[in-house]
Amino acid sequence: MRFVATALLLCAALTAETAAQTRYSTQGMRVDGTICVDAATGAVLAQTTADYPGSPASVTKLMTLLLVLEDIRDGRTTLRSRVGVTKEAAGTGGSQIWLAVGETFTVEDLLYALMLKSANDVAVALAVGRAGGTPAFVARMNRRAAELGMSRTRFVTPNGLTYGQGPHDTTTARDLAKLAVVLCGMPEALRFTSARRYVLRRPFKPMEVLNHNHLLDSFPGCDGLKTGWTEAADASIVTTAKVGEHRVIAVVLGCQSPLGAKAEQRLRDQLAADLMKAGLAKLQAQPRLPALKPAPKAAVKPKEEPGFWDWLGDLFSF
Repeated sequence: MRFVATALLLCAALTAETAAQTRYSTQGMRVDGTICVDAATGAVLAQTTADYPGSPASVTKLMTLLLVLEDIRDGRTTLRSRVGVTKEAAGTGGSQIWLAVGETFTVEDLLYALMLKSANDVAVALAVGRAGGTPAFVARMNRRAAELGMSRTRFVTPNGLTYGQGPHDTTTARDLAKLAVVLCGMPEALRFTSARRYVLRRPFKPMEVLNHNHLLDSFPGCDGLKTGWTEAADASIVTTAKVGEHRVIAVVLGCQSPLGAKAEQRLRDQLAADLMKAGLAKLQAQPRLPALKPAPKAAVKPKEEPGFWDWLGDLFSF
């Protein structure tokens, strides 16, 4: 009961907008920042310490997804292109699909594994495949973040997997919302983030991967985007839902609970659900503006032909 009461207090507090740049804390629970925006316009519907820095953990993979999809859009690769597994990718820890050196997969396979399984080894394989190495790809991530106005974001990995004192990927709830607005405008991105399961086509050993985002099943209209958790970064999520003609994006960054990882992940999901529910209600309550009608064309008076006296006046004008 104490956990439930604390969670309710925290959820209530998160509905109030504030510009204070300090971590919110209630009886040991803490969240670095939250925000809910209209996906169509980026307009802020609710926020709490949205500019406070935190570590996004696997939510970092959303930028990796964006760069790969933009490369596909620009003709630099395709979903059917194959990506080889290097020693660097195979040696990545954390959540993974246990890539082996020498294996090859399609970009499509790897994007599903990246979004559903949150595979850190896959993120490195894509980074190496798209930029020749992780440092070059991370540099691309930071350039793209700057272009999107993510001024308080600094990536150091393609997957968000960092340890101890870091350095860590750093961002804010507001910056992640800017990234999510772009992704929500790409139907191909939501195709990967909304899938519940995918069978990775592996010779002799197909592998089923399941989506870590439980809001896909529990929140009506939810079709993305990405969860994240590490011991160093705590629990984060960027999620979106569309109901009718309205779509919202909710971000919860750096949610921590003294009750451990599972508790903070449940709290993170509940906060995100509450933000989306309130955001959708706010959009639905707004009166719909009538469509703008073109202004009636002003009547044009026929131009009269100049007469004799007009001609004579022009003749003596200087």
